[in-house]
Amino acid sequence: MEQPVTVGLAGRPPGGPGEAPEALDALVGQDLTARVTLDEQGRVTGWNAGAERLLGHPAGSMTGRHAADLLAEPIPVRGGMPALAALPRWNGVVALRHRDGRRLTVPILAHHRAPGTGAPAWLVVSALPAPESRPAPGDALVSWSFAQSPCCAQAIYDTRLRLRRANADMERSTALTEEEMRGLRVSEIIDDAAGERAERSMARVLRTGEPQYDEYYLRAPGEDHEHAWSVHVSALRDPEGVIRGVCLSAHDMTEQFWARKRLKLIAEAGRRIGSTLDVTRTAQELTDATVPALADFASVDLLAAPDDVSEPPARVLPAHGPLRLRRVALRSVTPGAPEAVVAAGEMDSYPAGSAPFESLRTGRPVVQAATDPELTAWFARDPARAARMRSFGVHSVLTVPLAARGTTLGVAFFLRHRNADAFRQDDLVLAGELAARAAVSIDNARRYTRERATAVTLQRSLLPQRLPRQAAVEVASRYLPAGGHAGVGGDWFDVIPLSGARVALVVGDVVGHGLHASATMGRLRTAVRTLADIDLPCDELLTHLDDLVARLNTEGEGDGDREASAAETSADVGATCLYAVYDPVSRRCCFAAAGHPPPAVVRPDGTADLIGLPVAPPLGVGGLPYESTEVELPEGSLLALYTNGLVTARDRDIDAGVLRLREALARPAPSLDALCDRVLTDLLPRRPADDVALLVARTRALGAHQVATWEVPCDPSAVARTRKDVVAQLERWGLSDVVFVTELVVSELVTNAIRHAEPPVRLRLIHDTSLVCEVSDGGSTAPHLRRARTYDEGGRGLLLVAQLTERWGTRQSDSGKTIWAEQTLTPLP
Repeated sequence: MEQPVTVGLAGRPPGGPGEAPEALDALVGQDLTARVTLDEQGRVTGWNAGAERLLGHPAGSMTGRHAADLLAEPIPVRGGMPALAALPRWNGVVALRHRDGRRLTVPILAHHRAPGTGAPAWLVVSALPAPESRPAPGDALVSWSFAQSPCCAQAIYDTRLRLRRANADMERSTALTEEEMRGLRVSEIIDDAAGERAERSMARVLRTGEPQYDEYYLRAPGEDHEHAWSVHVSALRDPEGVIRGVCLSAHDMTEQFWARKRLKLIAEAGRRIGSTLDVTRTAQELTDATVPALADFASVDLLAAPDDVSEPPARVLPAHGPLRLRRVALRSVTPGAPEAVVAAGEMDSYPAGSAPFESLRTGRPVVQAATDPELTAWFARDPARAARMRSFGVHSVLTVPLAARGTTLGVAFFLRHRNADAFRQDDLVLAGELAARAAVSIDNARRYTRERATAVTLQRSLLPQRLPRQAAVEVASRYLPAGGHAGVGGDWFDVIPLSGARVALVVGDVVGHGLHASATMGRLRTAVRTLADIDLPCDELLTHLDDLVARLNTEGEGDGDREASAAETSADVGATCLYAVYDPVSRRCCFAAAGHPPPAVVRPDGTADLIGLPVAPPLGVGGLPYESTEVELPEGSLLALYTNGLVTARDRDIDAGVLRLREALARPAPSLDALCDRVLTDLLPRRPADDVALLVARTRALGAHQVATWEVPCDPSAVARTRKDVVAQLERWGLSDVVFVTELVVSELVTNAIRHAEPPVRLRLIHDTSLVCEVSDGGSTAPHLRRARTYDEGGRGLLLVAQLTERWGTRQSDSGKTIWAEQTLTPLP
């Protein structure tokens, strides 16, 4: 038998990595191997004592001699083999001549070393026979090697799948000794589905002789965590090839398994966390990714509410507590998350010394067991929380701070009660990695929310805060910003009172999203109001607006940064617009569109349809004229003006959207506001991809008893008769209190028309919520206000009209112009 080896204090035998070469030489026995080194020419450069024992030649006589001189016959080289010099290694049996002339057949192994290493070109070795160097079958060394093999758990089963031998690792993995397992089946040793699977694999090996491989996840009795095993099952054959048993080898792959699992969880979390720019959704994604993969319960508490768009304060932690956090997300392996002390959206308070407080104070994760003094002290001050933790058997707590870009955001809280394993260091590292990813996403969401709130505030400030009072139509409106990543856009609407009790309805859409689109929308809305104030016809107004957009497209040219200018102007400035003017006296409505969806109309009989308008390009394209269309609308008709975000969607085409819009408008509703809400509910998803502007108007009509018209002869003497007719009409309307002012206005306007304009001259009074006086003539010259000097005989008439009325103005028509003045009537009590 070989001499026993004494193991040192470090658990290594002498001759380990730290041993001296002399000790190693003594251990291995240099003379038990014949070692010879050769140069490239085959001359001997080294000859040890083992080589002298083998061939009888002393080292002094062999140095410098050719090794070929020792051959009893040439080395056999099989056909097709390359030359020995080209091989990195060669092994075989050679015939050598002993010093005394005997012929020896010796197995050798020759290593060919790479040139330039400074070592001999060839190392030739051959093991010398030594007493008891090859143990016989059944030798104790064989038994020891099997029983004490440290590389894996091994067991040998007979052809009836009954255990015969098991090594030490198998005993440890099953918590049973070999004697306790001998004669038992795998399924009897391991009362688990894995045992039955292993037994089926062993039966398959007995039947086919093919080795089998599988992976199992088991927790041995008395262990606190699950193990992952890589199991190989192979046949044991006798010299005749007959299967006499089965060998089962199990390698513990737990560390590799958990490492792969953690990497998979990190990859999955990276895919799931931060999918939206929503704070609450991102926090919920963190809890969803970690339960049950990491914890049995997880929650995210933030220092500010998700809709708080202000910057976090510089000092967020009170010096001595308590710390108040808002819970924004939670998840549990138990339905309903009964472990939670507070629900999502509620505030929770953490005193100084508690895990969340200390985690945020230090900026480091905190792991605590249920028996830790710090956790016990915290629960002593919070009996309700302590009772909840005890009732669910929470035994391990992990708290991780959420911080990004130097800003403390909150804390993530993880509990284990169903999982028997306590949180370990690798769980802490994993939770920290996931929390860091989530913190960046939450911070991005907060920044986006803050910037988007600024843009939405700007956009809403550019839209009408409340619709103006006017008598022509009853109106209701809705504006809905886009959800998700789209950001604010450039949709707008407006209601503009015009002269003669008319009203203009406008809906527009600027291409693109963001602050630039909102700012462009504000400029276009201002331009439309300005152009509408001078009573331009619908088609002419769009032509002027088209010129404005074309100028906006070239505003950035000539700047230093042309590329940035182009990106902010030419690439983004473009708009569509629908402009309509309704006259309650004639009940006619004029429409003109620039690349915009046509309006929908619901007539009093309930039929809903679209108004066909001439095809026209969007604003800013230029080159084609805009045309207007005039339609008569019965009193009580319903008009709907909208942007394309209402009728277009990813899951349907625009025709389907228009059909749903017509159906929604045609159904009766208690009010226009209710109708607007129903349209948005029927047509839009919860988070629309584009901005939506909707303007709904129900038409009114002024009856013949509310309008009085006179043809005025072009004779100065007709002014007096006209004043009398006006006074009589005002008396019939019961407007005696405005007779004096109206007489002055009529006198001034009619006199100016007779003196300075061309026939025909027509006077019209419109009585509704206000009193409108209109004088039309065939001239095209518009009057202008001017300041009369002290001794001037004229020039005070229009100034007087402007002082006595609410507003006044002039508008052009195909046959001349109309000068009008409007007085506000005091409503009757």
